[in-house]
Amino acid sequence: MAADSQGLSLTGSGEAVAAYDRAVEHLIRFQPAVVEAAAESVAADPGCVMGRVLGAYLGLMSTEEGSVAGAQAALGPADTDDSPLLPRERAHLAAARRWIAGDMAGAGTLLGDISVRYPRDLLALFVGHQIDFFRGDAVNLRDRIGRALTAWGDQDPQSGFLHGMYAFGLEECNQYGQSAEVGQRAVELNPDDVWGIHAVVHTYEMQAQVPTGVRFMRARRENWVEGNFLNVHNSWHYALYLLQAGDTAAALAVYDEFLHHDGSEDIALELLDATALLWRLWLEGTPAGDRWRPLAAAWARLLAPGFYPFNDMHAIMAFIGNGELGRAREVVAALERVARSNAAPTTHAAPTAGTARTAGAAATTGAAQTTGVAMTATVGLPVCRSLVHFGAGQYQQAVGELLPIRTRIHEFGGSHAQRDAVERTLLEAAIRAGQLDLAGALVSERLSVRECSTYAWSKRAFLLAAAGDPAGATSAAARERELAGQIRAAAYAPLGPRHE
Repeated sequence: MAADSQGLSLTGSGEAVAAYDRAVEHLIRFQPAVVEAAAESVAADPGCVMGRVLGAYLGLMSTEEGSVAGAQAALGPADTDDSPLLPRERAHLAAARRWIAGDMAGAGTLLGDISVRYPRDLLALFVGHQIDFFRGDAVNLRDRIGRALTAWGDQDPQSGFLHGMYAFGLEECNQYGQSAEVGQRAVELNPDDVWGIHAVVHTYEMQAQVPTGVRFMRARRENWVEGNFLNVHNSWHYALYLLQAGDTAAALAVYDEFLHHDGSEDIALELLDATALLWRLWLEGTPAGDRWRPLAAAWARLLAPGFYPFNDMHAIMAFIGNGELGRAREVVAALERVARSNAAPTTHAAPTAGTARTAGAAATTGAAQTTGVAMTATVGLPVCRSLVHFGAGQYQQAVGELLPIRTRIHEFGGSHAQRDAVERTLLEAAIRAGQLDLAGALVSERLSVRECSTYAWSKRAFLLAAAGDPAGATSAAARERELAGQIRAAAYAPLGPRHE
């Protein structure tokens, strides 16, 4: 019986297992070579079920409905006799099939069971961690990894990557100091741990310690800027830092080089980042040139409303930004149909020329409600409605949709930093609706946890001026300029020896 690099038994030839181990090593580094290595494992031995499961997970982690068929093909026929397989392999097959059926939450639970019994199963930990992220389940994002950490010793080469995952879970649970400490240690152990880098970057963002975050990213640029699936997302984080410095031109230069350009593929997780950056500019009335048009077109080709509502929200942002309010309304109408149903249909309408699929595209088997349907009904639909209201200038209605659910928006996925686009939309809607008391309260809330936020100080300056307090407005604007200057100094000054 063969064993993987963690000592866990699995079915397959020595060559297939070696390729599987290589694939997992690439996976934890978010390296594109994971795709080829997983395929090599199956090619070497089609009976290596862990190689097939890994291939299925790769498709499913795209959060794209169009990848489901490929994931099913990677697993092979569903009626195959699995009884000769090992219990862990059967458990992985069950998790992957559950996810293919639309039950991402159930797949996460099954992967959690695997991790309890086999805490050194790195694939189960990694994929389960990603599901927790996609679902906005901060507690499990942290504790799924925490439950396994004592099974790993410092001598284990991959243990640092687990700490990178744990750091992100800590950050999403608002344990910023511990997260930064754990994440820094992970990155020191493995400079190519782009997820660990990403975790540390989040801690600086959420504490408005942007100058420190800028220096951190600049010093490690060669480790995250290319050769991995996370380079677009980490570039987005750097662009956010530049926006807080007031350097819109530099942020858009990052957009053009990394986030979306002529060579960009239709990849939902990357379109999220591009859309989120432009939406922040759009809320402030900052023109983005012709950047919305190709972005909206990409979402139209890719979107399947109701499959993963976090994608739906960003697609609607892109349509609104591109002046296509009608198309945004079509997506909301599709989401309303999804939310009204206990289960979405098993077949999907083909996209019309240049438009997103709007039949309600959450995949399902039978009558069980899918994770996408549940997330749409509780959070995704009201968020998307609020965006359409905002785009139509109906700011009171936008506030009315968002305010009751703002403490639950984590339930449709993403991170604090990503969901901040929704919080900013609510604040701007309150300002434009004339609900200045609410807007002031939201700004106060921000400054209480992130006193160094240039965005919050700019809004406070506006609100104080509107309230007839010119002295207070001048003081707030001065604080914004001071903080932005600190960020610019960090972004453009030579790095000292400590950071080189």
